[in-house]
Amino acid sequence: MNYLINNDAFVAGVWDFVNDSLATRNYKDIEKFEPQLAESWSLSDDKTTWTIKLKQGVFWHDFKDPVSKKEWKNVPVTANDFKFYFDVIMNPDTDCAPMRSYFADIESVTVISDYEFQVKWKNPYFKADEITFGFSPLPRHLYHAYEGPFDPKKFNEDTERNRLIVGCGAYKFERWDKNQRLVLRRFDNYYGERYGAAPAIEYVSFEVIQHPNTRFQALTSKDIDQLGLVPDQWVNRTGSPEFVGKDAFLKKIKMPGKSYSYIGYDLKNPLFEDKRVRQALASLVDKDRIIKDVYFGLARSINGPFLIDAPYYDKTVKGWPFSVEKAKALMAEAGWKDTNNDGILDKDGKKFDFTIVAVVNNPVVARLLPLIKEDMAKAGIVLTIQYVEWPVLIQKVEERKFEAFMLGWALPILQDPYQLWHSSQADAKSGSNYVNFKNPEADAIIEKIRVCFDVNERIKLCHKLHQIINEEQPYTFLFTPDSLSAWNDRYKNMQEFPVFGIPTNILWTPKDRQMLVPSK
Repeated sequence: MNYLINNDAFVAGVWDFVNDSLATRNYKDIEKFEPQLAESWSLSDDKTTWTIKLKQGVFWHDFKDPVSKKEWKNVPVTANDFKFYFDVIMNPDTDCAPMRSYFADIESVTVISDYEFQVKWKNPYFKADEITFGFSPLPRHLYHAYEGPFDPKKFNEDTERNRLIVGCGAYKFERWDKNQRLVLRRFDNYYGERYGAAPAIEYVSFEVIQHPNTRFQALTSKDIDQLGLVPDQWVNRTGSPEFVGKDAFLKKIKMPGKSYSYIGYDLKNPLFEDKRVRQALASLVDKDRIIKDVYFGLARSINGPFLIDAPYYDKTVKGWPFSVEKAKALMAEAGWKDTNNDGILDKDGKKFDFTIVAVVNNPVVARLLPLIKEDMAKAGIVLTIQYVEWPVLIQKVEERKFEAFMLGWALPILQDPYQLWHSSQADAKSGSNYVNFKNPEADAIIEKIRVCFDVNERIKLCHKLHQIINEEQPYTFLFTPDSLSAWNDRYKNMQEFPVFGIPTNILWTPKDRQMLVPSK
């Protein structure tokens, strides 16, 4: 549950419930930031130094340390907790490399008083406001609850403490019933109460249900209230009385997706060193067929690393259309031919076969990958699919123990490609450039993007990077699926915002329709 060392979207979502940041974007006007833990802020004339004044009377959630058994109550949040957050992330021995890349251009965080501190950037940076306002406090009394200097190894490996989340946000970590549920409860001492911003809903429970069909049954049985749907469910299983008719109690919501799926390759592997090979692999994905047969039309094909609906995505790039003949020609140019007529391409006595690692129990992945395997076989390429549990997949990817893998990225409002595509992140411990993409021209463009404040110029730079990545094909870019979900209609004040989706902190339920949280 320690998001700083677990780069997982679900855990990040739980932290959003439990902890607050300095400020957050306005739901309707995303260029505007609304204060949370910050009382006020100012920016120096040279746009490098932010001075933050904190709200007073903000308290950490009470908790009992699982190791020492000491109970902590009414501990105030201070500037030192933000300094601790920064120092932990920047410690080279913590497993925080994905987070650390965002803070690489911060020169220092200096505490002025208990409720004031400064964040000084080395240079002006186009995302400095977003990253600075995204600072969250980190509870020293949980993660450094011992004498002596901070121990990064303990932070990484402290299993008991890393099963908790201690925050200062609207919801408190209540309990985690392993393989059953994670329960949060509204924090009675939440500072937001003073501003009329305490959430109406008392409990939030995340139910752990492994199989997609069982999850859907739990939704229609009213055992759960909200579920992300896969396309097959959206099309074929939402015509029932639970969704349609006078007794319906479930509503479907579709919004543009803000993520993409991809196949990543180990570019250090001799199989994938030649970009013509990677171009050939991209040419063997019949995207039109997959969108029709797997996604039921509820996805869009992509060919680059930016959010498809953002201006940074270059819509003039055509990608690599499906063509077995083109793929065969590219493979032949790279020296891969079927020299012994066994139907498999070979080169220097080595057959072209590789294994892709993917998550188990994902119905979309389970239907998509066999289609790709089938088309690759037509070009003489042997693809083996290995399905593993999610933690195993993440471990393999982060430790670079793969030939190829299938994953996806959830995309922020404003993207900085540094973490995923800069060559420095290929060698960084636990960095997110998992595929070892290294391109000097791309590096130079990425570095320019980070200091470019002219939006039109930044768009041009991103388009150029998009073109380079499309040519190099370190990923086979796949799809941006539509965001599909179903909600129980007992929730009121459901508002959809183009960027944020449906904020849960503004929902409420009538008293006569409230439900009990399941017991252990």
